Amino acid sequence: MLMVYRPLVFFLLILVSYAAMAVEEPKYRVVLNEPPFEHRAYEGFVVAETVLTGDFDSASRDGFRRVAGFIFGDNAAQSGGSRKLAMTAPVTVEPQKDGWRLHFVMPSTETLSTLPLPKNPAVRLRAMDPHQMAVVRFSGWTTQSAIEEQTKKLEQWMATKKLTPAGPPQVARYNDPFTMPWRRRNEIMIPLAQ
Repeated sequence: MLMVYRPLVFFLLILVSYAAMAVEEPKYRVVLNEPPFEHRAYEGFVVAETVLTGDFDSASRDGFRRVAGFIFGDNAAQSGGSRKLAMTAPVTVEPQKDGWRLHFVMPSTETLSTLPLPKNPAVRLRAMDPHQMAVVRFSGWTTQSAIEEQTKKLEQWMATKKLTPAGPPQVARYNDPFTMPWRRRNEIMIPLAQ
């Protein structure tokens, strides 16, 4: 009798582990879908962000630690003490004049008035207005050559659709560091002129 239930228990454990790994993403509407490209219209949301110098990899590592510290409790909740926040995806990195800006999107149930305040002065909260993005999805590692190749593909697709960029390309990563390269979801995102 026990042998009959073993496959069922195994299946349920797998199902639960996948559900546990699900994280919230910002809400958007697909305006145009031509895989691997999309034109998306995002709703407004709040981000926790930090600005860093250095190369892309070190800025990504250091920025992730800073902002992850905030969501895991390095904050001052309005009720006193600190508060943990749910992990979301993606983690986004965009070039700035003298470095990089890394941000996490905050859970959709949070607003600037409900979020705890970061204790680290290098982390700040910012509201993002509704906006549109051109996106290309790819798997593998986010190496400099992969980022350049995917950005070029996206820019060429945008030109054929007459989509005008309104800012620099951003690198969005959706997976934990233990995800195998072929299972990774990465995106290059370019803000669009309205």
